[in-house]
Amino acid sequence: MTAPAGNTHLLETMNIVIVGHVDHGKSTLLGRLYADTGSLPDGKLDKVRAICRQQGKDFEYAFLFDAFLEEQEQGITIDTARTFFSWRGRQYIMIDAPGHKEFLKNMVSGAARAEAALLLIDALEGVREQSKKHGYLLSMLGVKQVAVVVNKMDLVGFRQDVFDGIEKEYRDFLSQLKVVPERVIPVSAKLGHNIAVSSAEMSWYEGPTVLDQLGLFKKETARTEQALRFPVQDVYKFDARRIIAGRLAAGRVKVGDRLVFSPSNKTAMVRTIEAFNVEPPPTEATAGQSVGLTLDEQIFIERGELAAHESHIPLVSTAFRSNIFWLGRRPLERHRKYLLRLSTREVEAEVATIHRIVDTADLDQRLGGISVAKNQVAEVTLRTKMPVAFDLCSSFEATGRFVLVDEYDISGGGIITEFLKDEQEFLRDEARRRDIAWVKGEVKTDDRAQRYGHRAALILLCGGRHVGKSFLARKLEEVLVAEGRHAYLLDGENLRHGLDADLTDAEQTDVTEQARRYGEVARLLTDAGVIVVSTTNPFGLAYRQATQTIRTLVHPVPLLVVHMSNSAEEAAAEADLTFAGPKDFDEAARRVVEELKRRGVLMQAPGGAPTFQYSI
Repeated sequence: MTAPAGNTHLLETMNIVIVGHVDHGKSTLLGRLYADTGSLPDGKLDKVRAICRQQGKDFEYAFLFDAFLEEQEQGITIDTARTFFSWRGRQYIMIDAPGHKEFLKNMVSGAARAEAALLLIDALEGVREQSKKHGYLLSMLGVKQVAVVVNKMDLVGFRQDVFDGIEKEYRDFLSQLKVVPERVIPVSAKLGHNIAVSSAEMSWYEGPTVLDQLGLFKKETARTEQALRFPVQDVYKFDARRIIAGRLAAGRVKVGDRLVFSPSNKTAMVRTIEAFNVEPPPTEATAGQSVGLTLDEQIFIERGELAAHESHIPLVSTAFRSNIFWLGRRPLERHRKYLLRLSTREVEAEVATIHRIVDTADLDQRLGGISVAKNQVAEVTLRTKMPVAFDLCSSFEATGRFVLVDEYDISGGGIITEFLKDEQEFLRDEARRRDIAWVKGEVKTDDRAQRYGHRAALILLCGGRHVGKSFLARKLEEVLVAEGRHAYLLDGENLRHGLDADLTDAEQTDVTEQARRYGEVARLLTDAGVIVVSTTNPFGLAYRQATQTIRTLVHPVPLLVVHMSNSAEEAAAEADLTFAGPKDFDEAARRVVEELKRRGVLMQAPGGAPTFQYSI
């Protein structure tokens, strides 16, 4: 019996997608489920039987599904065919996917969320190409709970050997997609065998019925009970407080909790929880609530950081594998720059590899390619310019989905399916271990910033030989100190001699070890609140690799990359400022100082006095 209509909101709900070839019996199975669970409106079964008699045709349970769908469409908007029934304390939302394009778009973009799937195969026809395509569809969407329903067993005489052959063949295929079906169930939807009641004709099968299997599917953990995920939306400063504002995507946070902010790996304890127009202030917040947090120390974090408890931190990388549904006016192209938005994080990204493309009209697929057309789904590897914190979509939906922006338009949606280690993973782990073990004094970051009139920063001057890096670095140090700033020139030559002193021969050629040591020196200086001006690329690293390595080691201290060259053609795209053959070093230094002010590194001069006017 179904729950009374007024009480359905009290039931646990679960979204089940049902896929299969158009002739394999989806509508018959659904019609039988509604009939056997008593979910049809009163008199509907008799009415459909009477219509069949009047029209001189045999009654089919598929007609019940069509009638039930029409009944429900009067009260809801359906993007894919969605119907509802209740059974044993749970409401099932059955998502039929006749239009692959709309279904895939909704699933990948997050407009729909299937928690489990029933995949139908016709026992008479066996495993067909369309069956494999649907299995691939489920793997692409990250649906982990799958039951295979082998329908029309009556047409093969309920033979176990036929069933066993189909089960083995399809399990072998799904294993290639890393999908493990929980059950393979032999049924006859038309005759009701193994739908709600076990079949006497198939006594050799001892597993659950289809309805039993629906009950065995596990409901996703409620967001309030998941690990904490708190994307930082903004940082506000009121009187002496800095309030970290955002909306809890999952979990709960309490006063006194120690948080880790990723990807910066900064840690602090929650001092208070602030909520708008709430007195007294709450001591706990849960998923779905928008709150502000104050911390026991004023660490520097920015919008886009992801706060979590130390025991369950998110993944951090500049690379991950994903499935994307593309809706852009222009094709999605390899190596074109896009803006990736993930929770509150925005970062430049590009498609490094297109692994596979699927046409949503017929699920035809092809390997590789250089572009993805509108309304196609693709498996791709994305690389971001800066590290991002995320989760696999199968673990945390809110922090495992993203959109891509192309020329100010949201042009695609995607889900993250696999974490990929990038070349910075070792250094990121090193920095994480270092920060956790770091012994801190009583002087806080904000105290130093107020005293010096600026935040710590690293200015990295890169480029070839004989382009004036050292001259500009000395000029910058002179200008900043003249303004009363705490600045220091970290010359690459001095650093190289200092770092190489105790290195073995092997370590002297190990660029990663040299980079790690450089990061420790830079970290010490920036932790002291210093603006470090560095001319270094002492490791023989490629320009891009060097800047990424150093950025990882000093993050979240702002890194300003200044690239110098002899011609405009040599300028690097990753640089924040570029100077091609500068002759006016005074003007170049002025531009660097203005960029530091624009980024909020330089505030007022120490003691609150206006910044000095300088002449160089």
